[in-house]
Amino acid sequence: MKRSLVACICLLLLLVSCNNKATKSDGQTWYSGSIQIAVDESLKPIMEEELQVYRALFPEAEVTPIYCSEVDAIKLFLQDSVRLVVANRRLSEEELNSFHTRKFFPESVLMAISGIALITHPENTDSLITVGQFRKILTGEMTSWKELNPESRLGDLSVVFDNPNSGTIHYAIDSICRGEKLASTLTALKSNDEVIDYVSKTPNALGVIGANWVGNSADSTRLSFNEAVKVMAVSGSGYATVGNSYKPYQAYLALREYPLVHDVFILINDPRTALPTGLMRFLTGERGQRIILKSGIVPATQPVRLVNVKDEF
Repeated sequence: MKRSLVACICLLLLLVSCNNKATKSDGQTWYSGSIQIAVDESLKPIMEEELQVYRALFPEAEVTPIYCSEVDAIKLFLQDSVRLVVANRRLSEEELNSFHTRKFFPESVLMAISGIALITHPENTDSLITVGQFRKILTGEMTSWKELNPESRLGDLSVVFDNPNSGTIHYAIDSICRGEKLASTLTALKSNDEVIDYVSKTPNALGVIGANWVGNSADSTRLSFNEAVKVMAVSGSGYATVGNSYKPYQAYLALREYPLVHDVFILINDPRTALPTGLMRFLTGERGQRIILKSGIVPATQPVRLVNVKDEF
């Protein structure tokens, strides 16, 4: 009887030892190991700050971001090349259905509230636009600044996006154009940085970028915007006035009064509940959300303090 008991204990210890070796050889816990993640390029400034703090707190965790278009980020996720994606949308039903043959299904975790910003040359006097006018510009019905403002002398609109496969374009097609095709005259560059640079040098340009790119990094209150460009105020009504138009300040994003608002999600598929889960918990925890607050957009899981702003158009 004693020999049987000893044999069982030895067998149990052997199994535990094997399991421990597997865990150690795999090298992943919540806060240690090595992974790659995919991030929509429009969210790069936020994620760079997040990962800088994360690495300082958890030096044994090696997280390598792949900054790319939203289309490429989702593709990597569906191919199991990455277990975590930060993007401006949830997975579609079709994308979710592709996981039916697998054992685990991905989650979409709300990380922040953001939006897209419309920027112009700093000397452009046109500062107001409606969602309807923006839709007509995107579909090619409106092609000149004079159609937007009869007194404008800027000529044809030069509309630029950040990337041909970006979440910004996806949002424009789905939420603004409602499935209509974008005009062939629109231009897509390679990054949000390039859009800002182009608009700052081109008087007739209209840039479409992520709201987190327009903040003034020198302003800790996040109550002013990048001085290289002008940020337009947008109205959800049929006409735009100072009273019914909003810029993408945090308060207007939080209250969803800014019409071009959207959510930011963490897409995660982590069957072993390892390092991707640890990173997700950091991003949605107090420290990660505090970084989002400082970035100029709105944290999803932490309370925010709203400040009244007197804006000048």
